[in-house]
Amino acid sequence: MARRISYKFHGVAKEINFANDKYHDMFDAIAAAEGIDLTNYIAMEKQIAMTSKGSAAVKNFRDQQYIKFGFSDIQFIKDDPKTAK
Repeated sequence: MARRISYKFHGVAKEINFANDKYHDMFDAIAAAEGIDLTNYIAMEKQIAMTSKGSAAVKNFRDQQYIKFGFSDIQFIKDDPKTAK
């Protein structure tokens, strides 16, 4: 089933295609679509994951960083197989 991602970048609504074989998750996909370099972000995320006791700290860090990048309203949109031909 094809998937799309809907998000806002600096207040502008956008949609992109998502492929599991190309991106780790939807956050990687939207950052790539907007040309954002995630090198420093990924390094910090790994450090937080190694020092925290659970995924809540990593999720909170990710959510806050993507807000700082200018993203909001990030969600998957599943294509309806009934309308696809």
